[in-house]
Amino acid sequence: MRRYLIFALLVPFLGGFLLLIATTVMSGYWSETNLAEVEKMFVVLFSTLQYTYLFGVLPALAFGAIDDIICHVRKINPTLRMLIVGVIAFATAELAYGGRGNERGALQFVLYGLVGLAPAMLASWLSQEKTTTAAPR
Repeated sequence: MRRYLIFALLVPFLGGFLLLIATTVMSGYWSETNLAEVEKMFVVLFSTLQYTYLFGVLPALAFGAIDDIICHVRKINPTLRMLIVGVIAFATAELAYGGRGNERGALQFVLYGLVGLAPAMLASWLSQEKTTTAAPR
């Protein structure tokens, strides 16, 4: 249950922030950055936060379910599990957001893919269960 809570709280927030960064970079808005422009970006982030969670909770819970399923496979260590979940999230985010706008190329592919990769891998890492081994008798 803890895993799903981490995914539901963290992934939409961080994904929404990264999506805002990706769209501002792709639009050319970051060419002249100053403190007032960064402040405007955070105002937009927090004013659209309810929509970020509205549309981001279900995909986040789906990635949490994938992470939970992979967690129960004994031969997959936590690092490989984070990588698998990250690659799936990268591909999903690229498919969902990659067709936005008229830009094409590697920058768009990487930026929109990172929108899914970074939050999913971070949430997978945070949801690791610490196993304690008992001393043999």
